[in-house]
Amino acid sequence: MTNAAKPAYGMVQINIKNSEQFMERYAQHVFPILDAWGIEMIAGSPTPSTKEGSFNGNWAAVLRFPSMAVAEAWYDSADYEPYKNLRINELTDSGSLVFVEGR
Repeated sequence: MTNAAKPAYGMVQINIKNSEQFMERYAQHVFPILDAWGIEMIAGSPTPSTKEGSFNGNWAAVLRFPSMAVAEAWYDSADYEPYKNLRINELTDSGSLVFVEGR
C-alpha cells in the first residue's frame, strides 16, 4: 500500500468572449504557470460532445493536478490570481471549474 497523493482533475467549461484576446492575454501566460505547478491540460476543445444536460460554453477542458491540495493551492496562488481575475471579469461571459479527486 502506498501513501502517494491521489491526482485531482479540474473540469472546465467557459464561454470565451474573444478567442484571440483569450489566447493573447490569458492562455499564453497560464500554460507556463500550469507547467511550473506540475499541472497538465489532458483535454481541451471548443466542440465537446454533450450527451446529457446542456453545454453553455465555447470551450471545455480537463486539467490533471498532482493532488487535490495542489489544485486548491494553485487556484488560490499569487501566480494564478491576476489571470483568474482576468478570465472571470473580462475574458469570459460565464464558466465553471470543478475539482474532483481521482483514484
